[in-house]
Amino acid sequence: QVQLTESGGGLVQAGGSLRLSCAASGRTFSSYGMGWFRQAPGKDREFVAAISSIGGSTNYGDSVKGRFAISRDNAKNTLYLQMNSLKPEDTAVYYCAASSIRTPARLLSSYLYWGQGTQVTVSS
Repeated sequence: QVQLTESGGGLVQAGGSLRLSCAASGRTFSSYGMGWFRQAPGKDREFVAAISSIGGSTNYGDSVKGRFAISRDNAKNTLYLQMNSLKPEDTAVYYCAASSIRTPARLLSSYLYWGQGTQVTVSS
């Protein structure tokens, strides 16, 4: 089992940057594919980015491609999401999640464990 804790959210102006972190418990972090999802008020949870278990492959949602970068440090049991050129429509609660699928997975149903989320607010 994996416990996930996100941090790094906050309020930022449009065009700014934030880096989210997701700390994972347990010694098997490197065996999980990892992903970031987000959920805005009144909307479904949306895929943002995913990374393979050893970090060699990534996948991004169309709305963040070219602006966001997912990475991981398996030695530190930590997942990251670097968010640049932020837009007001990026405002949401951001969740990290762990999947038993080692390759980057886009489907929400592929993920077994979820963090509690961190709020990102982008002002115009």
